[in-house]
Amino acid sequence: MDGRGGETTRAVVRVWEGAAPAEVFDVVPAEDWLAFDADVRELHDRPWLRSRPAEEPERPVPTLLDRLRGRTGSRAAPPASPPPPPPAIALCHPDGRVREAALEAVRTAPELRPLLVVRCADWVSPVRERARALLAELPGDALFPLAELILRLSRRERGDVARALLEDALREAPAAEVLALTGHPDRATYRLAYRIAVERGLLTPMELAATAATCGDVTLQDLCAEAAVKPGAAPGPDAAAVLDRLLTARAPRVRAAGVTALRRAGRHGDAEPFLVDRSGVVRACARYVLRQGGVDPLPVYRALCADPVAHPAAAAGLGECGDRATDAGTLWALLGHPRPSVRVHTISGLRALDVVERERLTPLLDDPSPAVVRAATRALLPDAAGIPEHLLRERSTPERPRAVRVAVDRLLRAAGLQRRPAPRYR
Repeated sequence: MDGRGGETTRAVVRVWEGAAPAEVFDVVPAEDWLAFDADVRELHDRPWLRSRPAEEPERPVPTLLDRLRGRTGSRAAPPASPPPPPPAIALCHPDGRVREAALEAVRTAPELRPLLVVRCADWVSPVRERARALLAELPGDALFPLAELILRLSRRERGDVARALLEDALREAPAAEVLALTGHPDRATYRLAYRIAVERGLLTPMELAATAATCGDVTLQDLCAEAAVKPGAAPGPDAAAVLDRLLTARAPRVRAAGVTALRRAGRHGDAEPFLVDRSGVVRACARYVLRQGGVDPLPVYRALCADPVAHPAAAAGLGECGDRATDAGTLWALLGHPRPSVRVHTISGLRALDVVERERLTPLLDDPSPAVVRAATRALLPDAAGIPEHLLRERSTPERPRAVRVAVDRLLRAAGLQRRPAPRYR
């Protein structure tokens, strides 16, 4: 099953017509079990999907509900002993009494456990309570293959009990089984597995640092980076290696965690290179650590801005902690620097210092660097209404670079002069 329309419908038909559950219910995504459950209820009042041979006499086409109730022929002459629906169908039956009675079949059919999980969030209380009792009887490791479905259903109003059982099982399970789930493709599943692994101390600080530095999930970045540098996590030389791993991460939030931890490690001076990090968050953490070590970062920024080629972000940092009367002139002078990266960070510094002047920044809408155009646009947006409309309209012609046309469109809309949706630029 792939959970898309006809596939789950065909699964319902196959199960009803005698296919062994294992043939249909193999390893499938959580949404397919939910789709199968919904399809049984949805199809119960539709004509049965199998077409009638042409030579058969005309008679009412039985619905799926007719079949579930045992009416396979004319409604006027149902069979005397209707066969019961297969357990997989009965577990999703529209009638709660049928669903409740079918739950016992799960004891001898492990492949139907996903539908037991679905019934744990059933809207009928007796069905829900019986399903939960049966799920609680399962050994903990039987819940791990069901983790994705359990977590998907936990978003529903009545899905919290199965999640609690899963979390309890993970807290008691062997480390290898918990760590195996950290590689699960489902985001909610691997996040939970990592959280339990961190709680239980199943990952070394270096493993945590490596995960934080290499994964793209921001939740895991925060979780693992904080756990890697918590007090007492790694002794002696290992602590230094863990910090160095965080400090070289691509993600700004991970580098920020590493920089902040330098204070606790007594390595205040090692924060100085991060004063010119490309991320404002990391720069702020570096300034904090240096101040805690008795170093004022402002003179460092002023010295770096005298020759910003090697450290373009020094201009942004100067604006973030500088003095308007003293440092605004330095930043305005850097606005004409030949390096686009210096101009971009200078605009950021002017915004941070709150000395943006519309007349002096508007010409940068024609800058040859798209990054500078974007930075100037962000700085001008709060005062877009003050820019003469003709200056913007003349930059919106097709021969202008795409970055300029996008910038003009944003500014016109911010000024209330253009209400149509933004055009798609090529």
